[in-house]
Amino acid sequence: MRMNYEEFAKITKALSEPKRAKILDMLSCGEMCACDILKHFDFTQPTLSHHIKILVKAGLVTAEKRGTWQHYSINEQVTQQYIQETIHLLTHSSECICESEGIQKEVINLTSFVSH
Repeated sequence: MRMNYEEFAKITKALSEPKRAKILDMLSCGEMCACDILKHFDFTQPTLSHHIKILVKAGLVTAEKRGTWQHYSINEQVTQQYIQETIHLLTHSSECICESEGIQKEVINLTSFVSH
């Protein structure tokens, strides 16, 4: 797996704001109208639009206009890729950067630090 670190960081940054994380948690239950999302926050529609814009730009959320309101849902493909990349980033495997780019891991011999 070849990671796109720029895209990964963009998604991580979008997730780093608690209100946006809550919006995603709400959307994990299914598609929601902006008016229904707003009921769970103490901020205005322009503030919601700002948070949604960041989530859409990161690829985490899709938007569809119906009537006067936008309806939002989680982009399952992007979220599943992000989950897989997070696992890849935080665990060692045969596809790990230390294998593919020949990065040497230092092994520290703890016995050299123990005085006799």
